[in-house]
Amino acid sequence: MHIVLGGTGQVGSATARALLRRGEPVTLVTRNADRAANKAADLRAAGARVAVTDIRDVAALRALFRSGKRAFLLNPPADPAGDSDREERATVAAIIAALEGSGLEKLVAASTYGARSGEPCGDLTVLHEFEEKLRAQAIPAAINRGAYYMSNWGAMLDPLRATGKLPSFFPADLKLPMVAPEDLGDAAAQRLLEPVGERDLRHIEGPERYSAEDVAQAFSACLQIPVAVETIPRGAWEATFKRFGFSDKTAASYACMTAAVVDGEIEEPDDPLRGPTSLHRYIRNLVG
Repeated sequence: MHIVLGGTGQVGSATARALLRRGEPVTLVTRNADRAANKAADLRAAGARVAVTDIRDVAALRALFRSGKRAFLLNPPADPAGDSDREERATVAAIIAALEGSGLEKLVAASTYGARSGEPCGDLTVLHEFEEKLRAQAIPAAINRGAYYMSNWGAMLDPLRATGKLPSFFPADLKLPMVAPEDLGDAAAQRLLEPVGERDLRHIEGPERYSAEDVAQAFSACLQIPVAVETIPRGAWEATFKRFGFSDKTAASYACMTAAVVDGEIEEPDDPLRGPTSLHRYIRNLVG
C-alpha cells in the first residue's frame, strides 16, 4: 500500500492516479472532508482508499503510515493570511514525528527548485528544512525537486477571460523551468516503485522552458482572445500579495521567493528529468 499525502491536491492526486494506473494500491490522505468528497470521487472509483486526517495529529498520521509500506510526502500550503512559514514548519515537524515508528520502508518527497537555507523565503526555505529533516531520519527518502508549477497560472484564468490581461511577477520574456502537476505525479509514482536504495536528488521540469509571454500566447490560442502580459513591478510585489489576502509576513516571504527567481538565484540543473507535458497542452486541458 502506498500512502499519499495531499491526495486531493494537484500533485498528490496526480501521484495517486499514476500509481493506480500501474495497478498499485493507494491510500489518499487529506485534511478536508468536503474536498475529499468533491475532489477524490474519481480516485475512489478507481480503487483508492481516502482517509481524512489532520496532518498535525501525529498519532493519527503515524497510524495511517503503519497501514502502508511506502509514502509520498508533501507539505501542504498554509493559509497565506497567517504566518505561512511558521505554520508550514509546524506541519513539517508533525510529518517527521509521525514517521518515527511508522514501519515504512521508503519515502518520496516533493520539494522545489532552489530549496535553500536562510531567512524565510517561501517554499525555498521551508522545503529545504523538510529535505534536511528527511535526510536525518532513519527511513530511506528520495527527493524530487519540481520546477515552477504550470498550475500556478491557472488562478489567472477567470480574470484573464474578463480582461485579456495576464498579471505576472516575472518579466514577460524571462524563460523559466516549468512543470505540469501530472508529470510531477508520474515521476513520484515511478520513484515509489524503485528499489529502496534509489534515493538520489532529482529535478523535474517540462519539455522546455517558458516565459510569461509564452503563457499569454498559449492562453490566447486556447481562448481565442488577445492576451497581454501585465508585469507587476518589483516595488509592488508585497502590496500585490497583500491585496490577494496575504499577511505582511507571508507577503514578504513570497516576495523573497519571487526575487530569487527573477534574480537568477534558482539553480538550473544540467540534466533534469523532463516530463512530456508542454505548456500549450497543459493550458489547453485547463481551458477545456
